[in-house]
Amino acid sequence: MELPFFHLYGEPPDPRAFNFVHAETIPSRCSLHDWRICVHRHANLLQILLIEHGGGEVQYETSTIPFHAPAIIVVPPTMAHGFHFQSSTSGWVVSFTEDVARTFGDAAGDTVARLKRLTMAPVVSIAENDMARLSDLSARLSEERLLSREGFHVAVNSYLALIAVEVGRLAMGRGGTAAHFNDAVIERLLELIESHFRSRRLLNFYAAKLAMTSDGLNKHVKRMTGVTAGQLIRRRVVTEAKRQLAFSDQPINEIAYDLDYADPSHFVRSFRKETGVTPRTFRANAGRLA
Repeated sequence: MELPFFHLYGEPPDPRAFNFVHAETIPSRCSLHDWRICVHRHANLLQILLIEHGGGEVQYETSTIPFHAPAIIVVPPTMAHGFHFQSSTSGWVVSFTEDVARTFGDAAGDTVARLKRLTMAPVVSIAENDMARLSDLSARLSEERLLSREGFHVAVNSYLALIAVEVGRLAMGRGGTAAHFNDAVIERLLELIESHFRSRRLLNFYAAKLAMTSDGLNKHVKRMTGVTAGQLIRRRVVTEAKRQLAFSDQPINEIAYDLDYADPSHFVRSFRKETGVTPRTFRANAGRLA
């Protein structure tokens, strides 16, 4: 089994999609699938789910997290995710490609970067009045898309900007993120790790890219995040290993070589050291949303 990529759920992937903004109610798609959205990924879409009523479970990579309204769930591009909603669930799904953020007047991309860093705590509980404001913005965005009146592109992107900024503020204010997400060194390091984690494990590679010493980078990361830069690198490797073990039938020795381990036994030792179980045991116990 391979983890599927979709554009929107059930639609073929579109790697060339750009300047794309979409909003739809949760029931409009989920009710067609018995309120279950099987685990999948989007290559280039960032999604914000607004849970107005109801609840359920989200499978986020290999973890299953319960959620209850009112809540926000943020899904960055390429993140493995699936849902099992209660049939009483209502709310919105807002999807957009990252390039749309250029219209926000946010040249540095801080708004989108802040949303993408919610991977450790993707479910953010919020107050009912905050949800009412976000739902109203989503409804207005959807209306502008459907009616396509004069200037609707500007209106759609403006509503999206308001939603994205508001979600980022609520996440910051309610513990869904942390101050280090605004740190330029941490942001750049995470970007570098995402691009090179398969083949680059040594800290001096990342330190050189950031024009820092390895010791200086480690101290900075430890001060800002509570863990070392080396731990961030290893966490990303383990996340990818878990993803391939849980969502594919790829043999363990092939996963080891795909992640650039010298041999499968090295992969098994490293995985067990980080997780406490062997890759085979993890695969056998990996839970999925059916």
